[in-house]
Amino acid sequence: MSDFEIVRSTHIDADPGRVHDLVSDFRQWPDWSPWEDLDPAMQREYDGPADGVGSTYSWSGNRKAGAGSMQITESSPERVGIRLTFLKPWKATNQVTFDLVPADAGTDVSWRMNGEQTGMAAVFGRLFPMDRLVGKDFEKGLARLKRVAES
Repeated sequence: MSDFEIVRSTHIDADPGRVHDLVSDFRQWPDWSPWEDLDPAMQREYDGPADGVGSTYSWSGNRKAGAGSMQITESSPERVGIRLTFLKPWKATNQVTFDLVPADAGTDVSWRMNGEQTGMAAVFGRLFPMDRLVGKDFEKGLARLKRVAES
């Protein structure tokens, strides 16, 4: 068993409320998420409130996109917390947080994912650390989030 943490940060020249709205409303994720273009035919389902705590997003796609769900578990002006559950290509549950800090007429955003690797995933993780596998996706997503929020 091994724990992992992936963190990437950026500054966005937009009000924290604007950034919060883009993160806490799963219906807006297709505009900026780095994984949305992995499968143009990906099936999406939304449940619960339109945004904030209890809002749920499920997806099912090709081998690259996999299948899983996200549920917002915490939502404040400074933070959005999400429980991320992967069903395919592997099963895992991770905690994701977006920290939003007002700074320099904009927002400093940190995107963090914490989880635990067990069994074969722990062995695989030693060869291919999660930060190396997913970090570039976080960077791409933050760049897209920045572009959307600033437009």
